[in-house]
Amino acid sequence: MERTGEVPVSKKNKLTGEEALAAEFAAVDHAPLLDALGVQLSDEGLRLALTHRSFANEHGHLPNNERLEFLGDAVLGLSVAHKLYEVYPSRPESDISKMRASIVSRYGLADVARDIGLGEHILLGKGEIATDGRNKDSILADTTEALFGAIYLEHGFEPARGVILRLFQHKIDTATVTGFHTDWKTILQERCAELKAEMPVYSASVEGPQHDQTFTAFVTVAGHELGKGVGQNKKLAEQQAAQAAITVLKEKPQLVANTASAGA
Repeated sequence: MERTGEVPVSKKNKLTGEEALAAEFAAVDHAPLLDALGVQLSDEGLRLALTHRSFANEHGHLPNNERLEFLGDAVLGLSVAHKLYEVYPSRPESDISKMRASIVSRYGLADVARDIGLGEHILLGKGEIATDGRNKDSILADTTEALFGAIYLEHGFEPARGVILRLFQHKIDTATVTGFHTDWKTILQERCAELKAEMPVYSASVEGPQHDQTFTAFVTVAGHELGKGVGQNKKLAEQQAAQAAITVLKEKPQLVANTASAGA
């Protein structure tokens, strides 16, 4: 999906903030995003949910999505907490609290945002666009919460809860295995240290247009390519590669053991 770009205007006909907002919002087809959410929103509600403060501040301090984010955070937290309470009746509060924190974390929300292709829809200021704001975990996470807030306001709690549980189903299902957000790169680094091996080295390539890129990452330890990962951004691809490498080292630690001391 490509943006048509800013609408060219002369100094005499410079757009007002509201006009700039309407033009930028109309420059992207939001139907795929609504399809991914599985619910319809009014243009007014969707536009506000997608308006980051950087865009709002650059155009005369328009309303931004932070109030919706606040509301969506509450709806998200209750929805996930209730589901975990039902699914894991024997787990103590300390466990399900950690599960919830992981699932609704910035990283969990950003993962969901990338799954539904949210980045291209966010209305950002020029500074954030220049620094790849559409791929920042914090912006993706906050905007996802704002969308939940907009859905709640227009449709009520149960429909909003339904959207949230569908989008987070995999994370809720796998919470029983991990219980918390797993940083595979850190785990791999620690495992290499235990084996007195060289530290992991990552390489990555990217394919596809700017709005629909696919990253492929490889991780190598002591000259052995141990894992490959594919994702919508470099971080996710490297995490997958690290997870694959850990699986290999469980079966064949001798591949890399003592390589650090040997090369010293």
